[in-house]
Amino acid sequence: MEIGIGLPSAVPGVDGKSLTEFARRADDRGFSTLGTVDRIVYSNYEPLAVLGAAAAVTQRIKLATTILISTYRPNAALLAKEAATLDHLSGGRFVLGARKDDYTGSGLSTKGRGKALDGQLEEIRKVWGGEERGFAGAIGPQPISGPKLLVGGGVDASFERVAKFGDGWIMGGGTSEAFAEASAKVDAAWERAGRDGKPRKAALAYFSLGPDADANTRASVADYYAWLGEYGNQIAASVANSAEMAQGYAKAYADVGCDELIFFPASKDPDQVDLLADAVNPAG
Repeated sequence: MEIGIGLPSAVPGVDGKSLTEFARRADDRGFSTLGTVDRIVYSNYEPLAVLGAAAAVTQRIKLATTILISTYRPNAALLAKEAATLDHLSGGRFVLGARKDDYTGSGLSTKGRGKALDGQLEEIRKVWGGEERGFAGAIGPQPISGPKLLVGGGVDASFERVAKFGDGWIMGGGTSEAFAEASAKVDAAWERAGRDGKPRKAALAYFSLGPDADANTRASVADYYAWLGEYGNQIAASVANSAEMAQGYAKAYADVGCDELIFFPASKDPDQVDLLADAVNPAG
């Protein structure tokens, strides 16, 4: 199983210097992916802009939206162009993860989000495939590597969406047991759709290491999920706050067939990259 790491783009007080140094160290320490999360009404950085900055200071590591809430970005052709541009800038390292989600603050209706996402994913595939759009031809640039498309969600419609449009599925949070249960449903949908090969499957977890682990968790993860009430407290309590706990998460997800586990930080301190790398040895 590959081990990725999230950028601190949603950590309160994040700044460009710490974020780009975080990206550089993750590239150097052998992590498979740099991930981002997405939200409007919060002080997080916008995911595609963040990954553009990361692309400029890295060479090897994949860049992924884990997840991008695509349906409050209603122009699918523009989103496809932005993703293809990032794919070009990174030399083919970009992975687009998408799902429908909370619309608070976006000014858009929540009605028909699933149908809207299906339409977006279909449109994105057409743009990336080079479909001509008028006298100038196709919308460019043409992607170098795809990009790969991961679809999130935990209901049956999400799994059917993965099989119809995606290269794989990503779980935004939960236990390894929940991952295993949903993974079987993804496989079943993939088989019903007559897709070749196997869908790629990924999951997210949080970590906070070092002497300030608990304080950073309260300031970041607990704050980010405060709107969820008690469930938000449960998420904060699940943060891996020791090397042993991070190792346990990695083993548990590997044992249930996860292809990649991406750990998200509770601190903007780039030293968190080294602490996690020393704990889980992402380079193998």
